Amino acid sequence: MSTIVFYEKPGCRTNTRQRRALEAAGHTVQVRDLLAEPWTAERLRGFFGQAPVATWFNPAAPAVKAGAVDPAALDPATALSLMLADPLLIRRPLAEVEGQRHAGFESLRDRLGLTADLEAVATGCSHPHYPCPTPKSTGTP
Repeated sequence: MSTIVFYEKPGCRTNTRQRRALEAAGHTVQVRDLLAEPWTAERLRGFFGQAPVATWFNPAAPAVKAGAVDPAALDPATALSLMLADPLLIRRPLAEVEGQRHAGFESLRDRLGLTADLEAVATGCSHPHYPCPTPKSTGTP
């Protein structure tokens, strides 16, 4: 099994379910705080590969839900700049496995070949007040 560096939003129930599904599948998960990580544009860009810019974004991010950020209208440099300023915009989890980087659980699931029963446990937002509230520790509203 693999060791996975798993960048999550602390307190996110969906990320917790995803992490537990990975552990149940026998993987070792090293958890990191996505919001506190000292990201650079170059490092963050490596998680998105050739995926379209719009898929780099967390569709449940408050700025996306409110229409303040339109991921489909952004070029890569602008998208990364916005994500560095507001990490809640980043599709999560971000993960590193054996030198490969992934954004979103679907990419990670495909890479690891997770079974459908584990996938069902690990996808979707589980917060009762979707989208999840912003943690106070980030200093953002």
